[in-house]
Amino acid sequence: MTEVDRAERELGYSLPSLLRRLYTEIGDGGYGPDGGLASLTPHYIPGWYRPDWPCAATHHAARPSRAAPSSWFFMTGGGCTMEWYVSLIAVDHPVLLWDADGWEPDWGENPHDGLCYAAPSLRKWLWTWADGGDVWDEALSPGSTPEQGGRTRRLITTSHRP
Repeated sequence: MTEVDRAERELGYSLPSLLRRLYTEIGDGGYGPDGGLASLTPHYIPGWYRPDWPCAATHHAARPSRAAPSSWFFMTGGGCTMEWYVSLIAVDHPVLLWDADGWEPDWGENPHDGLCYAAPSLRKWLWTWADGGDVWDEALSPGSTPEQGGRTRRLITTSHRP
């Protein structure tokens, strides 16, 4: 059983085929937007400035009740309380930027209220990064609809940008 197979079993969902290929053909995280994709297995990357590289499977298992839904796969941190996710169940696997402080359960809100759509697909989000673009641009662009890769309910200001 591969690391990807083990991670999918722990997650209870299959990874998008592009993400599966990246983990099996490129490596177990450490490359990509905003500090690099989280690994699928906990480990230390020698020479890296962080004591431990973030592990997506560990992050998923440790979710508190106020966390993002389990059908969202943690890809990397975005700074402060922002995190990048990919939907494991939506068509084309849109990339989601989630602000853990962007919703208030006491006001009747749920985790979706801290969400904005960063890109309509994982492929587009990764292409933006690989082509030298800024993955934050679409997520923070005013007036965009989720279909165009922009915000959903909550206005996210550039003050959250790292």
